Amino acid sequence: MKKYLCYAGIDVSKSKLDISLLSDASDRRIPHFIVSNDGKGIGQLLGHLFKSGYRTEDVLFTFEDTGVYSLPLACYLSGHGLDYWMVPAIEIKRSKGISRGKTDKTDSRDIAFYSLTHKHKLRLGQIPEKEVMELKMLFSEREKLMKAIHLMESTQEMEGFIPKAAGTLVMKINRSTVRQLKGSLKKIETEMQLLVKGCDYLSRQYELINSIPGLGPQTAIYLMIATKGFQSFENWRQLACYAGIAPFEYSSGSSIRGRTKVNHLADKKLKSLLQMCAMNAKKCDPQLKFYFEKKVAEGKSKMLVLNNIRCKLIARVFAVINRGEPYVDTNRFVA
Repeated sequence: MKKYLCYAGIDVSKSKLDISLLSDASDRRIPHFIVSNDGKGIGQLLGHLFKSGYRTEDVLFTFEDTGVYSLPLACYLSGHGLDYWMVPAIEIKRSKGISRGKTDKTDSRDIAFYSLTHKHKLRLGQIPEKEVMELKMLFSEREKLMKAIHLMESTQEMEGFIPKAAGTLVMKINRSTVRQLKGSLKKIETEMQLLVKGCDYLSRQYELINSIPGLGPQTAIYLMIATKGFQSFENWRQLACYAGIAPFEYSSGSSIRGRTKVNHLADKKLKSLLQMCAMNAKKCDPQLKFYFEKKVAEGKSKMLVLNNIRCKLIARVFAVINRGEPYVDTNRFVA
């Protein structure tokens, strides 16, 4: 493991970055300064490090993953070949123990201290490919449109219950709005397909995932987004944990023996998509259909068996991606 001489804890907000520099856990005076959250401000950060006597290659930059607000910082550091670590906010919060009060300055100190004391967990960040980032933004817009369409279509449920004279204008405007939203939705879905087809590795991954019975186009796209083109997870078990479908034991001492269950900390969108895929797979895949019926007949809970099918689907996804060949139904070769 690389030895760093300085750990820069960065608290990211919309307009500014609070930075604390820590070189040893016993430091009592921790330098702190503020720069703007843009290219100019991040350049000032590197200049401040140089004036403090640190080489940028000897510094580990650590900050919380705050979505679009942390993206400029991540892109800048990645573009300059510097080591950075994006940590989930909840992980840093739970590592602090009992604390009182909260400021951006103390948050940056906590992040710096976390990076120093938990460097055995270090996993250097990397920016996803341009195509994956664009695909993620398109998928996010699609989700917003789906919600908007569902919300606007609910108005049509009033038709037949209110006087025609009173609702004619509203219904006319509502139908026009829904048509426009559906047109935008279709355009976004077309752009997503063109983007996938225009990128060799995404197109190949898309085809491989869709070769698995039960998995559809939107699930394939979201899997590529969540895994950053299958670069963020080493195996299917890690992705199953991220998706919230990996079961964990719940016990303590000799008296507490809770049932094994999944954790609520999860990518809820991926978990929901996999649930729909599992329900579809148990109908269209003879192998999984037989497995489902067998386990239910043994007295297993239907939801437990469906969760097992979700795990099997994730395992199949990683199998076809790692092998680079489409899914093969081995039941066809059974005599």
